[in-house]
Amino acid sequence: MILIADSGSTKTDWRTISSDGQIAQFKTIGFNPYYQDTTSIADELRSTLAPKITNTITAIHFYGTGVTNLEKGQIIKDALALVFPAATDIQVNNDMLAAARALAGQDTGIVCILGTGSNSCFYDGYQIAHQIPPLGFWLGDEGSGGYLGKQLMLSYLHKEMPQELREKFEKRFGAKDRLEILDNAYHKPFPNRYFASFSKFLFDNRSHPFAYLLVYQSFEAFFDKYLLKYTDCQQYKIHFTGSVAFYYSDILRRVATEKGCTVGIIMESPIAGLTLFHQSVQSIQ
Repeated sequence: MILIADSGSTKTDWRTISSDGQIAQFKTIGFNPYYQDTTSIADELRSTLAPKITNTITAIHFYGTGVTNLEKGQIIKDALALVFPAATDIQVNNDMLAAARALAGQDTGIVCILGTGSNSCFYDGYQIAHQIPPLGFWLGDEGSGGYLGKQLMLSYLHKEMPQELREKFEKRFGAKDRLEILDNAYHKPFPNRYFASFSKFLFDNRSHPFAYLLVYQSFEAFFDKYLLKYTDCQQYKIHFTGSVAFYYSDILRRVATEKGCTVGIIMESPIAGLTLFHQSVQSIQ
């Protein structure tokens, strides 16, 4: 049985494919080797995923955020090997390759992730040919849920949020103390998840000019700092995956149009496309 994973910092979508083509799906929290070690990942998988899988896993294809080099990939690989010892083939790749395989298939194009974090690549129909390197939560992640939440909290702390929105915000989350926010930002784990948790407030209030503009400018920054730096980017379709891209697709398409770019597929999660990809590979084998 094959196990496939598409993991972001917040959640992981899992699919199993049996030898007769049967598919099962599961969800767990997200995994990021920048914030978690092998032991903590293995412990989480033993308690939340392994009990749900009754058949023997022989191969694993894991795609995840934070898999930026061999060292980070090995953290994930070692955890999977501990939980699924019968798996003789464990492949760990970054989430950009997952998005590219799921959205572009065998076509050339630009593929982007806008979820808790953000990323992009130029895909040649076979592999990732070029990337404008992302800078992570603290230095980048423009267009992501973490970035949106961070900008929202900054407007709250600087008292730039309109009063009517501030009242809605405090009714929903309670009054936020500066020290509480700083503690979550600098001392507690997963600051990206913490700030991304506030981004839904923007979605629920996107008809308000302040909220709309904050999202719009976030997408503008993503295009300006990353996508427009790909050579001849206007000549290729730009595909998006991730919850932020999916739920704010109307604003995203407007920004793309004003930048002279063409949007292709917008998909909330690439797991369905990945499943088709690996089913196809399995059938060939």
